[in-house]
Amino acid sequence: MNRYPLWKYLLVLAVVVLGVIYALPSLYGEDPALQISTSRGEMPAEAVQQQILGLLQEAEIPVKAAERQQDTFLVRLFDTDSQLRAADIVKQGLGNGYIVALNLAPTTPGWLRALNARPMYLGLDLRGGVHFLMEVDMDTANRQAVDRYVNEFRTAMREAGIRYSAVDAQGTTVVARFQQAPERERAIRELRRSYPELEWQQEERDGAFWLSARLSEERLREIQQFAVQQNIVTLRNRVNELGVAEPVIQRQGANRIVVQLPGVQDTARAKDILGATATLEFRLVDDRHFSYTGGPVPPGTQLFPRREGGVALLKRDVIITGEFITDASSTIDTQTGQPQVNIRLNNAGGQIMNRETRDNVGKFMAVVFIENKVETRVVDGVEQKIRTRTEEVINMARIQEPLGNSFRITGLDSSREARNLALLLRAGSLAAPLEIVEERTIGPSLGKANIEQGFKAAVIGMVAVMIFMVFYYKVFGLIANLALLVNVVLILAILSLLQATLTLPGIAGIVLTIGMAVDANVLIYERIREELRAGMSPQQAIHNGYHRALSTITDANLTTLIAGVVLFAFGAGSVRGFAVTLSIGIVTSMFTAIMGTRAVVNLIYGGRKVSKLYI
Repeated sequence: MNRYPLWKYLLVLAVVVLGVIYALPSLYGEDPALQISTSRGEMPAEAVQQQILGLLQEAEIPVKAAERQQDTFLVRLFDTDSQLRAADIVKQGLGNGYIVALNLAPTTPGWLRALNARPMYLGLDLRGGVHFLMEVDMDTANRQAVDRYVNEFRTAMREAGIRYSAVDAQGTTVVARFQQAPERERAIRELRRSYPELEWQQEERDGAFWLSARLSEERLREIQQFAVQQNIVTLRNRVNELGVAEPVIQRQGANRIVVQLPGVQDTARAKDILGATATLEFRLVDDRHFSYTGGPVPPGTQLFPRREGGVALLKRDVIITGEFITDASSTIDTQTGQPQVNIRLNNAGGQIMNRETRDNVGKFMAVVFIENKVETRVVDGVEQKIRTRTEEVINMARIQEPLGNSFRITGLDSSREARNLALLLRAGSLAAPLEIVEERTIGPSLGKANIEQGFKAAVIGMVAVMIFMVFYYKVFGLIANLALLVNVVLILAILSLLQATLTLPGIAGIVLTIGMAVDANVLIYERIREELRAGMSPQQAIHNGYHRALSTITDANLTTLIAGVVLFAFGAGSVRGFAVTLSIGIVTSMFTAIMGTRAVVNLIYGGRKVSKLYI
């Protein structure tokens, strides 16, 4: 009686060993570090690396280690105070042209990394990171909506054979001018049927017949609501591409979005990715004026600067835009060694591209990169919003054959630029520009203090529970304490395996789990005591205690687990962090309390003649 088959002992041992291995990376911690790269995201030259180390040596800041990681030079330091001092010194010493970012570098040994054992993510309150409050440019959202109506009106009337003089935008109103009243009547019948959401008005002035369509207040609210929601979706996609674990992206008020990125210290890159509205336009080059030498721009063409210098004369008609792009990835051209971006279009975009390139084989096609940004700068002591729009030709190539759903673009300056462009195109364009109105960087020192306080609370709670268990249940209390320690190790291991994010509420969930973990053992031990009082033998009491308490333990933990799942499904932010650790703790505590302690008890008492149990 009370003996496990060998496979059960081996299973428990394997779980404990794996738990220890995958929990270890979280115990090694992280080094405060500086991450230095050029403004184009490239590795600093060897001379610059030596200059950085020399600056730190002159300032008497000890360096723990210096290493090269992908496109950055990483300098590990001993503490956060040295990190902050070093960042200021390096920024001043290098000047413009370099990005110096604070970072936290894992110290996981190589043999653990070989086993894919990685430390768990820490939330903004524990690890530090960046907090952005971003405002959606509603004026631009309204203007873009009106511009779409203008283009759609022109297309609809052209297809219906309606002659018009002009169609323009005036604020939130689309105004069309006609030379004859019957043409206006045909236009209003055609357009009103397709656009019932607009408010229509007719008038005669200046010898012409006018038709105006104004966006209603309800329609404007819908446009603004869509702009905010679309931007939230796009930001989530971009944050996912950045590799940030458990970010917080929430709407705040009518036109603001809160973005929290735990562990991100490179604010420059974060702002570039989150705030950029990058897209591409594919246009044909005007072959008749290929070599533009100045003078008036010919009708139907538009002048664009070229990235490598000079200008290009392109046709105004756009073949396709970035909205047709479904996927984009950055690679290296095996022949030239230059970065490139592989583009994949949807079916509609592929058909348009195929039709246009089929009819223009042998001609040049240009790729226009367009990026909109809104920045707040202080000019003469006054904060001003400055909108910048970058339009430049990044690639011009002859159409050798008709293109389809997939092709590539070249002419990019660096691999980092190729990755950023691919990221932006893959994640989608923002519905309207975003302006960062508030920016906070939470340093790792504050997170360290929170970790120390949370760890202290967990230790105090665990020690108090362990003392009580030993005092009340003696030997069986020691077994329960061993299971409690294993339970905490398993929680850390699962959090690391899942790459989940630990926050302060998550630590609260672990502390709560510590108390709940011994609850199952209490039920078992009290049942054993009842069996002993009823006259059962020690072996029979152990068997009945574990067997009869199983259903009670399962029901109690299952109901709590359901509550944890509901919290995770409907909660957000810190609530989900609490639910994750609570749910994991419930599952691991059932394993350690039922199967783990039973294995230890069986090893001690199983197959032996026992006269008395110390319980």
